[in-house]
Amino acid sequence: MEFVIAPPRRWLSVDWRELWRYRDLFLVLAWRDVAVRYKQTALGIAWAVFQPFVTMIVFTLIFNRMANITSGDGTPYPIFLYLGLLFWQYYSGTLTNASNSMISNASLIQKVYFPRLIVPATAATTGLIDLAISAIILVGMMIYYGVMPQWVGVLILPALLGCAVLSALGMGLLMASLNIKYQDVRFALPFFIQSILYVTPVIYPVKMLDNHPVVKNLMLWLNPISGVITNARAGLLGQGTVDFGVLGISLLMSMVYFACGLYYFRSTERYFADIV
Repeated sequence: MEFVIAPPRRWLSVDWRELWRYRDLFLVLAWRDVAVRYKQTALGIAWAVFQPFVTMIVFTLIFNRMANITSGDGTPYPIFLYLGLLFWQYYSGTLTNASNSMISNASLIQKVYFPRLIVPATAATTGLIDLAISAIILVGMMIYYGVMPQWVGVLILPALLGCAVLSALGMGLLMASLNIKYQDVRFALPFFIQSILYVTPVIYPVKMLDNHPVVKNLMLWLNPISGVITNARAGLLGQGTVDFGVLGISLLMSMVYFACGLYYFRSTERYFADIV
């Protein structure tokens, strides 16, 4: 059987049949990323739980006990914060790993052909594994605090995860392409992600911005993960109403970011092996 390797005819096109043929490579790379991340560590995969849990404790002491920031709806602040951290750490981790994925796999990219989209896509997949493991603590906290999720919150969970994946992967594809040509990206990215944390309602409820409608609207439109976290808290913690308008905005902007990232990635991938 012959396979012809040719540049994509449309920059937003994805050859799903080709990706399916390389599914074994995708699984191998995904498993490698998980295994390497926790190799030779005493706690192993427990780090996926330890990191957000300790961050939750520190942030609770600083922002809740010292700065008097609350959930705004009666939800215990630790579980309010932990749920926000789960989605935030998935988003920031996926964005970081996807952005650096082409550089870290340079030797593989230069030697053999395979769909380049597989490399950053593995970052989104391995991040979901960490998210699922960390969610075990969330379930325990919900039992401890007597919090019951709304049925609508469970139903929209795939949409929330889809928004997080698309927005993080879209930005990751763009950054991965830029990172190959401009090495400054790897230095600017941590500062960029740290800055986004404070314009995302992870530490505070979005209601705190009600007196600043312009800032609130800009955050919800330009930062899709904001709507994801807000609706996840409303639906899964049962202390609010899911805002389907905000959820629709998050879905729309996540698809826009993914389309833009995919467009730039596909339009530059023919040069990856030469530049890396």
